[in-house]
Amino acid sequence: MTRALSWFFSAIALASVALLIGIFAWQSVPVWRAEGVGYLTGTRWFFRTHEFGALPMIYGSLVVSAIALVLAAPLGFGAAIFTAEYLPRRARLAVKVLIELLAGVPSVVYGLLGILLLRDWIYDLFARFDPLSGDTLLTAGVLLAVMVLPTIVTLADDALRSVPAAQRRAARGLGLTHAETILHVSLPQARRGLGSALLLGLGRSLGETIAVFLVVGRQDNNLPGSWTSLQPLLESGQTLTSKLGGAETNIAWGDPLHWAAVIGLGLILLAVTGGLTLTAALFSRRSDA
Repeated sequence: MTRALSWFFSAIALASVALLIGIFAWQSVPVWRAEGVGYLTGTRWFFRTHEFGALPMIYGSLVVSAIALVLAAPLGFGAAIFTAEYLPRRARLAVKVLIELLAGVPSVVYGLLGILLLRDWIYDLFARFDPLSGDTLLTAGVLLAVMVLPTIVTLADDALRSVPAAQRRAARGLGLTHAETILHVSLPQARRGLGSALLLGLGRSLGETIAVFLVVGRQDNNLPGSWTSLQPLLESGQTLTSKLGGAETNIAWGDPLHWAAVIGLGLILLAVTGGLTLTAALFSRRSDA
């Protein structure tokens, strides 16, 4: 009976996801017909003239997520190594509870802290580059780093703790120091779990809406003149989630092509985050121990 119910509810979940993807794909058909591949590669988004290019928003999402991972990954892995390998059991559990509580803080709270503290700090720090305001892609990336850090820490800690203690004892018995045991035994055997933590953190950062919406500036059509230029990081931008969370979703309802373009953004976001989640799940199922 339990097995049958498990299969039943799993089938309902899969059917719901398939239905959601089908609805998004069907309602976005007009924009794919009108723009084709140019919908993904177009650099201009002007809904009043029916120009729909999603590339600036895709660029914004990738940039803020990359900033978040670059900042959060080293801190997260370092904290996970400390909690899993050095702290005694009771202290580790206390720290882990606190970290998981941070992961449960509503995103709007992080967004408000970004408005009150972070954007002014970013503006003052880079004042010599003369940014227009503190609402920038960099601000959104730093805020996302703070938000995904608890996720990376707790998942990386679980991956390190999954390495059998016998492996550590064997390494110490062969003469390795504690640090060498971590470097040559724990980290290599936990690498799939660590990679899964990074992928899930990336998925969280790509899908975050409210906090990014409050600090990214929401400026359309912000693309760098050169892909290696860092100047756009200190300018306002737009991400897939900030566009979907703005007023344009309501404006688009009366125009079939505009509505299809907005739904297309949702389809792109769903495909990217869903792909990352599935990859992380498959990645973490394999064991190196």
